Amino acid sequence: MANLGSGFDAMGMALNLYNMVELEETGDGYQIEVAGEGESTLPRDQSNLVAQAINRLFEVASHPTSGWRLHLSNNIPLQSGLGSSAAAIVGGLVAANAVAGYPLSLRQILSQAIALEGHPDNAAAALLGGVVVIVPGENAATDNSGAAPDYLYTCFKPPADLVVYTVIPGFTLSTSLSRNILPEQVSLKDAVFNLARAAMLAMALRDGDWDKLGAATQDRIHQPYRAHLIRGLDEMFQAARLAGAYGAFLGGAGPSVVALGPPGSKAGEVMRKVFLAHGAEARVLELQPSPCGAYAEMSAL
Repeated sequence: MANLGSGFDAMGMALNLYNMVELEETGDGYQIEVAGEGESTLPRDQSNLVAQAINRLFEVASHPTSGWRLHLSNNIPLQSGLGSSAAAIVGGLVAANAVAGYPLSLRQILSQAIALEGHPDNAAAALLGGVVVIVPGENAATDNSGAAPDYLYTCFKPPADLVVYTVIPGFTLSTSLSRNILPEQVSLKDAVFNLARAAMLAMALRDGDWDKLGAATQDRIHQPYRAHLIRGLDEMFQAARLAGAYGAFLGGAGPSVVALGPPGSKAGEVMRKVFLAHGAEARVLELQPSPCGAYAEMSAL
């Protein structure tokens, strides 16, 4: 999950909501199976995001293959703002890297994931786990070689007593639509507003200083421009805080709405009721930050 309110395009958090990628080289063509989220809609050909990631890693690693079988067990809702695309890409890269004999390092996998995903915050959180702050390295603006640019990142595991109340409506938003409505420039005042809160957000999550999350998750860079796409968004934020949440924000580019709070809070339920009041069905997931990112397990033959 990206942004976390003020950390627009620079901060992400891994959640304990996982997709599983099973990859087996067969030498006999290509087969893709999908279960769970996207079972009826995701493509079963080479346009599938996981398949693209697998092919990308095999190409970069110069690993020859004449066929594989792929089985996807998806739990992350699609186009919900929870990073399903990043999870698909990272899962494909990590699985293919294991099958190829681990030719790429973690940092190289991250660069390839960002090149495919386009959003470093989501990709880094899915791969590394915990809370991640990531920025382009110095070569990102100057390297014309075509290679994936390097990135600088830091990550940490937030304290365990934090619940991520995630409300997922019955409608979806495309990331491109949600991104295209954002302005090319913002005022200095709004930039400073976000800069201060993003710095506080990182430290509050690291230290478990929950009282600061109300201010730290506030944003003026992306949420005000996306609010008309999710009716009742500000109302949900206020309802969550009144129900005991530390802070609330839009999940990624939306339409999911997220509140951080203590165990036992009714924040998720009150936000769901706001969705219902505005004519949208919604479901609540009570999640936690995941301390670990993507990893591979080799099954015995």
